[in-house]
Amino acid sequence: MIKQFAGVTIWSEDLNNLLPFYRDVLGLKVATESDRFAVFGNGQPDTPSLALGTHSEVHGRNNDPARHMVGFNSDNITADWKRLKAAGVEFIEDPTEYGDDMTIATLKDPEGNLVQLWQYRGKS
Repeated sequence: MIKQFAGVTIWSEDLNNLLPFYRDVLGLKVATESDRFAVFGNGQPDTPSLALGTHSEVHGRNNDPARHMVGFNSDNITADWKRLKAAGVEFIEDPTEYGDDMTIATLKDPEGNLVQLWQYRGKS
């Protein structure tokens, strides 16, 4: 029986095309790393994680980046957006309010994969 979401992997022609961006620019914590694979998160089996890996069938930039998007929660999306913009990260959508309870900003990683920052505001 499937119990819960466990994680997602973004494959690359070379892990080192993506690892510095997710680790150093976005600031995600690496739980485990090898020469061809890295897992971000707290390393606990019951907690969803993001993994990056080298895959022999992946070549070049993502040609269909809107097909899937990885999302990260932010407690201050405006500050994160400003920090990442200053670091040269390309945003395709600046922080935008959706309804009364959510703000989303969408950016590109070095291979063109779309990544979203989410901030839940809650209802007043």
